[in-house]
Amino acid sequence: MSNLNSIKNDIVEGRTTLGIELGSTRIKSVLIGTDFTPIASGSHEWENSYDNGIWTYNLEDVSVGLQNSYRNMADEVKEKYGVSLKRTKALGFSAMMHGYLAFDKEGKLLVPFRTWRNTITGEAAGILTELFQYNVPQRWSIAHLYQAILNGEEHVGDVDFFTTLSGYIHWQLTDRKVLGIGDAAGMFPIDTEKKDFNGRMLEQFDELVSEKGYSWKIKDLLPTVLTAGQDAGCLTEEGAKLLDPSGELEAGIPVCPPEGDAGTGMAATNSVAVRTGNVSAGTSIFAMIVLEKELSKVYTEIDMVTTPSGELVAMAHANNCTSDLNAWVGLFKEFAETFGMKVDMNQLFSVLYNKALEGDAECGGLLSYGYYSGENMLDLDEGRPLFVRTPDSKLNLANFMRAHLLGALGALKVGMDILTKDEHIQIDKILGHGGLFKTKGVGQRLMAAAMNAPVSVMETAGEGGAWGIALLAAYMAQKEEGETLAHYLSEKVFGGDEGSCIEPDAKDVEGFETFIDRFKKGMAIERCAVENLH
Repeated sequence: MSNLNSIKNDIVEGRTTLGIELGSTRIKSVLIGTDFTPIASGSHEWENSYDNGIWTYNLEDVSVGLQNSYRNMADEVKEKYGVSLKRTKALGFSAMMHGYLAFDKEGKLLVPFRTWRNTITGEAAGILTELFQYNVPQRWSIAHLYQAILNGEEHVGDVDFFTTLSGYIHWQLTDRKVLGIGDAAGMFPIDTEKKDFNGRMLEQFDELVSEKGYSWKIKDLLPTVLTAGQDAGCLTEEGAKLLDPSGELEAGIPVCPPEGDAGTGMAATNSVAVRTGNVSAGTSIFAMIVLEKELSKVYTEIDMVTTPSGELVAMAHANNCTSDLNAWVGLFKEFAETFGMKVDMNQLFSVLYNKALEGDAECGGLLSYGYYSGENMLDLDEGRPLFVRTPDSKLNLANFMRAHLLGALGALKVGMDILTKDEHIQIDKILGHGGLFKTKGVGQRLMAAAMNAPVSVMETAGEGGAWGIALLAAYMAQKEEGETLAHYLSEKVFGGDEGSCIEPDAKDVEGFETFIDRFKKGMAIERCAVENLH
């Protein structure tokens, strides 16, 4: 009871910290106490739409989702502790990285939000990568802007500001056009020495578009880059009302630099130090390794981004991961319900995922391509979910589930092989988080096979990015003079907690190598499906 009173006092006195993250299927709010553990949370389910060939979210849905997520968390505070949440020590916003939100001088959205999921900027990404001699993926904001220029879109001349989703929310709630360096690295290449957008490349871009006669320079359109711990403004009166229409939440709360889900994933897994990495596996999947030095050359499969404090990170990102897996699990649920069984989804996932561990290491000759959308890593502009086998493949439930799980990691494996086999990057540890790791031991073991490196999962992994941005807000509010983010997380937040670790199993590793060889050869089937199934 004393602990309950202690938490209640922290809430009343404003000693808590709040993090809100907008993921691809869920908006989550997490309130943490002075010991960094979550004391209340709330969420709101949402989904992107495919509108006129563009993956997008409506900005009204952003506002509604933010409010619902916050309200559900605030209601839990009242229910559990009997008090209202009126202020916190600090708060932060994060969201899916990349994409394109462009506004005119009046702050009006010029075209619907173009999300990270779109693969419509291939021409622009190719030209910019060649120009900068630096990989510019299709998802990046600058690729979207330049593609709009190449397409001759009228709105480009009216652009006054463009940003990512986290930058947009932060702007609406604080009136500050800023962005955390990790998310900014998904807009335009970063100079990790200066902790800002790369000056040489900004000039190159201006020169590239100079003949168009736009009134702007690219630097003027971009948000101000901030590193973790810097002052990013405060919640305005309007911002407080937008987040909490009930009027209980007070204005004036300090807000940390907004970050992308990659940066919050690094914070949530204590993987911001050199030679550490993390894998986030949900609707999309990406691995991030903090580098000791630059890569030897440009790889179009690898993004160069940063930690929230600006250290160089190599990122292998795939647009598709669990969507097709979830669809198959849904089919098994429907099958069970047809027989009149009541199905607990957590149990169903657990049973099916664990069944995969009984399968042949290379999946008995089965192949799965769970591509709902295009996949840059594999040079796919569109996706077609496919399950493929030969007449002599060993089709059983264990191999079927294992093929879907390994297939979900296929594109990521291609990218990671570049880092580990071609660049010989040393990885001391990988931290896993996201939906794939919810079933204890399964995703973790198969990921260890894919990476050929030990994979750890912490008890807090399920808290995800909303918890990660709450930690970044706490760091801003509480750090000591000169204290690094790596030190703050290791010493104060995690206190030496390494999580549960699974070492790679030699047979699993060998099986994955056989599977990925077949997977690469079978990509011709996927490409044929894209061409012929409309």
